[in-house]
Parts: sequence; structure tokens; C-alpha cells
Amino acid sequence: MTRAAPPATNLAASRLPVFRGFAGWTRGDLPRDIAVGLTLAAIAIPEQMANARLAGFTPEIGLYAFAAASLAFAILGTNRFLSAGADSTIAPIFAGSLALFAAAGSAHYAALAAALALAVGVVVIGAGLARMGWIANLLSEPVTTGFLAGIAIHIAASQLPALLALPAGDGNVLQRLFHLGTQIAHANPFAVAIGLGVLAVTFATEKLDPRVPGALLGLVGATAAVIGLGLESRGVAVLGIVPGGLPYASIPLLGVSDLLRIGPLGLLIAIVVMVQTSATTRAFTPTTEEPDINRDFIGVGAGSLLAGFIGAFPVNASPPRTGIVSEAHGRSQATGLVAAAVVIALAVFGPALMRNVPAAALAGILLFVALRITRVSTMRAVFQQSLGEFALIVATIFAITVLPIQTGVAVGIVLSLLHGVYTTTRARVLEFARVPGTSIWWPPHKDFQGEKRDDVRVLAFQAPLSFLNAYDFRRGVHAAIAEGPRKPTLVVLEAGSIVEIDYTAAQALGQIVEHCRDASIILAVARLESVRAQDALQRFGVIEKLGENRIFRSVDEAIRTLAPEK
Repeated sequence: MTRAAPPATNLAASRLPVFRGFAGWTRGDLPRDIAVGLTLAAIAIPEQMANARLAGFTPEIGLYAFAAASLAFAILGTNRFLSAGADSTIAPIFAGSLALFAAAGSAHYAALAAALALAVGVVVIGAGLARMGWIANLLSEPVTTGFLAGIAIHIAASQLPALLALPAGDGNVLQRLFHLGTQIAHANPFAVAIGLGVLAVTFATEKLDPRVPGALLGLVGATAAVIGLGLESRGVAVLGIVPGGLPYASIPLLGVSDLLRIGPLGLLIAIVVMVQTSATTRAFTPTTEEPDINRDFIGVGAGSLLAGFIGAFPVNASPPRTGIVSEAHGRSQATGLVAAAVVIALAVFGPALMRNVPAAALAGILLFVALRITRVSTMRAVFQQSLGEFALIVATIFAITVLPIQTGVAVGIVLSLLHGVYTTTRARVLEFARVPGTSIWWPPHKDFQGEKRDDVRVLAFQAPLSFLNAYDFRRGVHAAIAEGPRKPTLVVLEAGSIVEIDYTAAQALGQIVEHCRDASIILAVARLESVRAQDALQRFGVIEKLGENRIFRSVDEAIRTLAPEK
């Protein structure tokens, strides 16, 4: 008699709200996940070391941050591919801000960064619990493009001194770049060769196959060159002694003034983290699954929280690493756990291996990151298709480059919100016309004029109705009623595009009802398909003002009922 095979292990099969990133995982998937996890570790190690230096920390802190983020997300996140850790997008923001309050590398700086990680973690987790995934839409595509380009300039300004083996200048980004330009004749050729060589190797392997750890290959080659050719004696800076051992948990002790300083910065970093996490989750969720952005906020936020407790800094989702896990067909978050184990092993047992890593090599890796996040094709497309939105890109780059970086990021967010407000307020009242021979009413344009009736006005407003446009809406309806050779007996509001109505807009709509009643005009609403808008009309008393039988499923039904052909 044949014995039945034991059931496959599925960590996500339980009802516990953890390990959702293991959905469908079985023991048979383990070999694949181990292989992908090793690939992820090979790519993450040099990147995390470089990002730690970008953040003002020694390399092993970046490895700790990666391990903390990977562990926390594997337990609390849902996306099977997402990789989190030290990130070049947020590192320049908080490093530049914290440097205003404490010297990079000091105990005070480390405490501020750890407290910032705790603050970011709390905000991002809170946003996930409150189901605030919509907050990720605060940055428009043009503003995001300008934001990333500005961050790339900051990365270049911070890493070129290491690549050229020149002292960094003072002042803002542009002043430091100008200073480097005046000193470039004194650059160390060996450091330049190492940095550009690592950059070239990383680029080449990225083009060949993103899963090949080009940065690690370049780093190993550069380290071998330093040792074999004795380049340290020729002015090539190396990392030197790197502390090893396991991280230990602690709570940063700061005064009230320090907490007040990092509060606004924490909110700013949290918004950027949520935007990037949302984009990563959406981009790398299989089409057969539904992305759970709010739950992934909790996973990434928990990563920052854990990183803060072990003395690291805020972490973020990584689109490139996540893409590599997806392309390598990782099965679950086991890939992140494998990578975290390898990274911790290096941090604990391999500090001696990092002693001769040249700083120029890490600079080359970060310059590759800067070039990769600069969306030149998007800039070109926006320039060709929308000069107004291209101006947003330029303004965001200018703000992030010239102003203190945290101020520049805040300006970028404000510009994005103002752009959203502007697009909402651009909506205008349109008069629809009937497509000849049909019951369809459509907005006229140069190729379509349609049919109209003198005694009927079919008006539409193609945007949510809110305090941003309520008065323009009311003014537009009054003007449309007054136009034409004769006063209409019926006005139909085609409301198919009105998905939301707030209190201010409801009051404006109520005033339109009263205006029509005073003018002996019947007002009806057609195609109000939004449930939220229907509830708003009921809640704010607009339906009661309209009167009975004034809501219709189509414009044609409203006209046939209230203004039949004579």
C-alpha cells in the first residue's frame, strides 16, 4: 500500500497576520530561494556598504540596516519579492539634515539617526494601520523625476571627492561641485581609475544581466588592486579598520530639542519612504495578485523601527533589488532572510575583508546609483509633451540642489500638491450635445457639434466637486443657463464624472437648485454613478431640495420624462 505524501509546508496558510510574503511557499521552493538569496546578498553587500558611507556611517552599519529591514519585512510584509534596506534616495536627505546638528561619525549623530529611524518607523507603520496608502500619490511623476535628479546631484557632490581623492569643499551642492572643478588637476589618477573602473564594471554587468553582482565584482577587483599594487601608499584611501560583531539593541537618549528637530524630518522621510514603497509594491506584484500597499508600509516601517533599535538609520524599499529578486524567480521572502544571514555573517566574521576596500570603489558604486535614478527619458518625454510640467521638474531640481536638502524635498512635495490643486481647479462647466440619431449626449469638439434643444441645457462638470472648484462650478452653470436665444425650461446635470461632493460643493449645488427654482427652470441630475457622491447629496440635503423624481440613470431618460418633444 502506497503511503500518502506529507502535505507541503505553507507558512502563509495559518491565520496569523505574519509571513504573508510566503504565500504559497512549500519546502520544494527552498533551493530556488537560497540561490536567489545568495544573488541578492552579492548585490546588496557593496550597495549597503556604499549607502552607509553616504549616510555618514561606517560600512557595517549599512549591513545591519539591511538585515533588520529584511527580517522585519519578511515577518510583517506581504510582497514576495520586495527588498528593503539602506537606500540612496533617503540617505542624502537625512545625512545632510543631521549634519546641521551633529558631526557625522559622532555619538550624537548616531543617536539622532537611530531616533530618526524610530520616528520614521512609527509614522510609516501608523500610515499602514490607518490604511493611508493614498498618501503615496502626493508626488506627481514630474516632481518625482525632479526629486530623483536632485538627489543624484547630491550623491555626485558627496562622492566625487572620494573618487578624485580631493578634499570636499564647503557650501551648497553647486559650490562644492565648483570647488572640485577648480581642483580637478590635482586628482589622484589611481583613485580615479579605481572609481571609474568599478563604475564601468557595474554598468556593463547591469546591461548584460542585472542579476550578475557587478558592483561586488568591481569591489573585489579594486580591493585586490589596492593590495597587490600597494596603492594605499600612493594616496588611495581605504576603509581601514571596520568594527565587527553583532549589533545590540538600545534606545537613543536625546533631549527635547533634538526630538523637536528630527520630528519634521521624520515626517518628510516617511513620505518619501511611502512613495517609494508604494511604487515598488505596485511594480512587482504579479498580475494574478492584489498589491497590499498598506501592509507593506507596516513591513518597511517595522524595518526602520528595528534598524533604529540596533543603532542604524531609516530604511526604504529598493526597486532595483526587488526587480532582481523578481527576475530571478524568487518564490518568497525566504530570499531576503537568506541574504540577511549572509550579510550578518560578513559583518560579524569578515571585518578584516573590508579593511582594504578603497573609498573610490564605493564612490563608483554610488555614482552608478546616481546615474540610474536620473530619469533622462522621462525628462525628455515631459519636455516634448508638457512644458508646464517640465517646469515642475526644473523647479524641483533647483530647490533640492540650491536649498538645504530637506527644505528642497518639502518644496517638491508642495509643488506636487499645488499642481494637483491646479489640475482640479481647471475643470469647467461644459454643455453637451446629442449624437444625431442616438440617445447619447457628448461634449462637443472641433470634429463633433451634435444636436441641441433650445429649451434644454445638458451641462457637465468633469471633476470631483469640492471647495477647490465649487464657486467656479456655480458660476459656470449660471452662465450656461443665461446663454442662448431663449431661457431653458430644463437643465440636466450630467454627473458621470463627479465622483465626490464635499460640504462646500453641496452648498453651491443647493444654491443652483434655488436659482433654477426662482427662474422657473426644472433641474435634474443624470448618471450620478458614484456611491460616495450619491450619499453626499442625501447627507447634505440636496436631493430634498431637488424634489422628487429628479435623479435619472441617463440624460435621455431625464429629457423624455421632464421635457418631452412637442
